[in-house]
Amino acid sequence: MTNKLALITGASSGIGYDLAFEHAKHNGDLVLVARRKAQLEQLASELRSKYQIKVWVVEKDLSKNNAALEIYEWIKAQNLQVDYLINNAGFGGYGTFHERSFEDDSNMIQVNIVALTQLSKLFMPDLIQRQGSRIMNVASVAGFVPGTFQAVYYATKAYVQSLGYAINAELETIKTDLRVTTLCPGPTSTEFAQVAKAEDIRAFKYLKRGVDSKFVAEYGYKAMLKAKYIATPGFDNQLLVHFISKIAPRMQAARITRFMQGKD
Repeated sequence: MTNKLALITGASSGIGYDLAFEHAKHNGDLVLVARRKAQLEQLASELRSKYQIKVWVVEKDLSKNNAALEIYEWIKAQNLQVDYLINNAGFGGYGTFHERSFEDDSNMIQVNIVALTQLSKLFMPDLIQRQGSRIMNVASVAGFVPGTFQAVYYATKAYVQSLGYAINAELETIKTDLRVTTLCPGPTSTEFAQVAKAEDIRAFKYLKRGVDSKFVAEYGYKAMLKAKYIATPGFDNQLLVHFISKIAPRMQAARITRFMQGKD
């Protein structure tokens, strides 16, 4: 494989961190984006040393309105051409809808939806012209159902799923290799639960079963290369998604997530 350049948001930890290693294993160069510059620089140094690839670091907070445009303009200023756009950045938040602050949920929408959408829109015209180009959007099994106690987070991931399907349907009508893969992991060993203040909910206590971010990254990366439209790592997650989203009525699904998102 030639040195494909991947831009990965949320690359300082978790799935994004492991996606960076996965791409590096394929001899790919990287643009790493996150808020925490020190962690990015450490990761970049390790990747350069281990894989002899080119790695650029972009410190950027995607909850800020102009962040996506600034990333795109920086890429253009560096005369770089992105082959894989991996929209991994995202976060959740636990609590009842009426009690959570609008500011917290607004920031979540900005990162999970607005920045992802804007980055995709900015880079797509170039990606359409590039052979073998890909977009990966990291959603969640949460996107398949309504999510009690994480209502806005689940809704943002449903948006990401819907967007991916719709874009792929459009891309099928034109001559391009570009496809969008929506990665939908279940509970995973990352900082997500800590950030979302959901460490002790049943979903994370009982459904984790050793699934780690490295497994999710490897699964998602392979699915992206194969241009799969949707990728759900782990048989348990696939079974759960099939049952809740295909069999249970929507309101019943919301009640099931109320139990799974509850605390003992």
